[in-house]
Amino acid sequence: MKNPEGMYFVTFSVVFWIDVFIRARYKEIFVESLRFCITNKGLQVHAWCLMTSHVHLIISAEEPEKTQLSDIIRDLKKYTAQQIIREIENGPESRREWLLDKFAFAAKSNSRNTSYQFWQQNNHAEELFSNNFIDQKLQYIHQNPVEDGWVEEPEHYLYSSARDYAGTQGLVPVVLIE
Repeated sequence: MKNPEGMYFVTFSVVFWIDVFIRARYKEIFVESLRFCITNKGLQVHAWCLMTSHVHLIISAEEPEKTQLSDIIRDLKKYTAQQIIREIENGPESRREWLLDKFAFAAKSNSRNTSYQFWQQNNHAEELFSNNFIDQKLQYIHQNPVEDGWVEEPEHYLYSSARDYAGTQGLVPVVLIE
C-alpha cells in the first residue's frame, strides 16, 4: 500500500476458497476482530461485506503517520486465523478433520506458516483514487449477497455495511463515504 493516506479496497480469501463463514461463531470472531482493530489499532472501515469464503473491505488508517494499514491487515488476518482455527479444533465442527487437513496442506507450501494457513497471502489491495472507482467498489461490495441470492436488498444482509449506508446501524462502526 504505497499511499499511507489512501483509502483501499481489499479482499482476503480463505485458502482454496473454503466456505468457512457459514457458521455464526466464525463470523462473530471476524466481526469482533474488525471492531477491535477499529477501536484499538486505528482502522477506519468505510465499507465491508463478509461472504462465506472471503471478505471485501474499503479501509483507511485513522492516523496514517502513526499506523500502517498493512500492519493492521496483517494483525487482523493473523488473529482471526488463530481464533477460527482454535474454534474449529475445539468447537462442534462437523468438518473439523477436513478443514484442518486443508489448512495444514496450504501451510506446507508457505514457509511463514508452522502448522496451518487460513487466509490466502494476497490482499488484492487497490487504492481508490476517483469517485467513480469508489462508487463501483461500494456497489460491488454491497451487491455481493444479492448476487449470491441470499437477500433481495443489500441492507437486509447482516454482515455488511449496506445497512449503515441505508441508515441503519450495522455490526461494525463504519465511516461513511459521502
